[in-house]
Amino acid sequence: MLINVGLNGLEATLGDLDHVMLDAGFVRWAWDYEHATYDYKFEDKATKSTFFLRVQGHVVKGENLDHDTILKLEEPYIGKHLFPHGIDYQAVVPSSVSTAAKKKLTVIKEKLA
Repeated sequence: MLINVGLNGLEATLGDLDHVMLDAGFVRWAWDYEHATYDYKFEDKATKSTFFLRVQGHVVKGENLDHDTILKLEEPYIGKHLFPHGIDYQAVVPSSVSTAAKKKLTVIKEKLA
């Protein structure tokens, strides 16, 4: 499920993204010389399910993922964790999780803008 809050197309340095995303509770799990992926974990007690909010950025300027590399963000998306290693991006996301994700992303957008 895509979450549209206006992050799509924003550009920021890797250093700024790392700082803002870490402050918001995200972890940069995946990265290489072309992209970085930040994840935030939601535990929904009502459904006893885990959801991951994911924000990806692709390098638009810079050859290495150093502090000054510029990344362009894509639209964030959220999916339900499937044991042991999968994520279902077509799963229904509870409104409480969706609302919390939108609030978190809105704060990130304000800090990057």
